[in-house]
Amino acid sequence: VQLVESGGGLVQAGGSLRLSCAASGSTFSINVMGWYRQAPGKQRELVANIISRGGSTNYADSVKGRFTISRDNAKNTLYLEMDSLKPEDTAVYYCNAESLWQQYWGQGTQVTVSS
Repeated sequence: VQLVESGGGLVQAGGSLRLSCAASGSTFSINVMGWYRQAPGKQRELVANIISRGGSTNYADSVKGRFTISRDNAKNTLYLEMDSLKPEDTAVYYCNAESLWQQYWGQGTQVTVSS
């Protein structure tokens, strides 16, 4: 499985961005897809994920009510709509996919929120 993110950039606090993650390869094997982020000097953390079967979602407390994860199965694309962005959301955002046997990661996309 190959994952390619896009959509990062620089935005002012209170603004919005939408990240996209295009998946290719053995996408039928994916059980969960999600977004993680890593800020300088901090550990990588889960932002949100979505279960392939059923579509249930899970969010970090810090982004609940502001971020929305979604998936277009026909396009094999994962999205993260980010609203009301805060400077503390600044990080490299990574797309992640999990099968029963392996985890896959994208190359990451930088999101910078200025105050």
